[in-house]
Amino acid sequence: MCECAKRVSRRSVLFAGAASALLPAVAFAEQGAEQTRTIEGRFEPGAPDWAYLPIVVPRGVREIEIVYRYDRPPGAPGNALDIGMFGPEGHELGDHRGFRGWSGGARDRFTISASGATPGYLPGPIDPGTWHVILGPYTVSPRGMNYEVDVTLRFGPPGEPIRPNPAPRRATGRGRAWYRGDCHLHTVHSDGKRMPDELIAAAKTAGLDFFVSTEHNTTSASLRWGDHARPDLLIINGEEVTTRSGHWPALGLPPGYWIDWRYRGSEHAAFERFAGRVHAVGGLVVAAHPYATCLGCSWEFGYDHVDAVEVWNGDWSYDDELAVRHWDGLLREGRWIPAIGSSDAHREPQPVGLPQTVVLAQDLETRSILAGIAAGRSWLAESSRVELTMRAVAGRRVAEIGDRLHAAEARIELDVAGAPGCEVRLITPTRIAHSEWVPASGRAQVRWTATDADWVRAEVRRPLRTPTTPDTMVALTNPVFLGRR
Repeated sequence: MCECAKRVSRRSVLFAGAASALLPAVAFAEQGAEQTRTIEGRFEPGAPDWAYLPIVVPRGVREIEIVYRYDRPPGAPGNALDIGMFGPEGHELGDHRGFRGWSGGARDRFTISASGATPGYLPGPIDPGTWHVILGPYTVSPRGMNYEVDVTLRFGPPGEPIRPNPAPRRATGRGRAWYRGDCHLHTVHSDGKRMPDELIAAAKTAGLDFFVSTEHNTTSASLRWGDHARPDLLIINGEEVTTRSGHWPALGLPPGYWIDWRYRGSEHAAFERFAGRVHAVGGLVVAAHPYATCLGCSWEFGYDHVDAVEVWNGDWSYDDELAVRHWDGLLREGRWIPAIGSSDAHREPQPVGLPQTVVLAQDLETRSILAGIAAGRSWLAESSRVELTMRAVAGRRVAEIGDRLHAAEARIELDVAGAPGCEVRLITPTRIAHSEWVPASGRAQVRWTATDADWVRAEVRRPLRTPTTPDTMVALTNPVFLGRR
């Protein structure tokens, strides 16, 4: 029998810009079938990044449900309030034991129990102790933000626990070959709209061999991909670590391995700490869409601990052009960080595999794919219709994309298909050294001799304007190196 909801006012709690704040605790009686408390509060402009609402959970609880709402005053800059949950094991920075889920602003309610949880949250026992609802005032309007949080505890037997079922780390491959993948994708486990099976179907339609599951700040999908996996598609676990100072997909995480996001670009030690955790388990750190214009999306952490840069994200636009220019500038300075491209698709009609990263790997297996990405043995394509090979040849010696050929002079051999009417550009540290147009057949063989160039990379561009650029990228390669680097 449900107890009448009781309101607990927190309107006297204001914030003055601290990194985080702790609200007064809310306690429940150790009795009844269901109990609800409603907590009211307010954030003012300049609120902290995070506020924690302690919930004292008694014994015998089988399920927690959280429902929240906040005002959105008309005619003013919008309010946005994120939400998540930590269990009694801890909620301090990096305390992965207590993490129980995150949905950001994607949904207004969630439940957690031993036998199930809302996507984005982790099923498991509801142990007694102090849980914490985390509130993240992403934006607060000049008029402030009033909010309410309903906390419902349901008592009874815990229910049958769910066993994790992660995806296999290997799929049916072709041995050493070029494999097509999308390294940045979302489902209903964060703010995406596709169900896992829908994402798999879209990936196969796009001609992909693999993809990386990168939900925002949560690991819940990684524990369930085995329910949907198929033998001809490799699913790699990841997380899009979504901070207020940029987003960084962590690729190749073990199932359930969570990386914290509660720090900003000025906190260099925190970023180094969590990038180190990714590297410790054999994963890769990617700087995602570094010039994206969405609030909190631009990259502020530098590149000292980054393994790859996402220079192309979704439909080609000016922020991708800026990312390529910056990446090229780093390359000219002698600092090579491999480039990748990803769709970052969340929902229809956003296409999966636009663009895709084509990786040379020993097999269709997680470690092999990650090794190819880290080595820069990859190139980017707008779709599976585009085919490209590039190599440097000096006598009997050959170097492919990402490799080095110690030679003062080398013949660059580039073959492309599926790119009718496009321009192929061969780029060196000093200039666009050579260009050719692809005929209507879509196929071309480009041959050019490089002399005293430290590296050569290629771009294929279509002379088709977008709303923000004079042309459209069709393919882009990582460099072939010809001298010392």
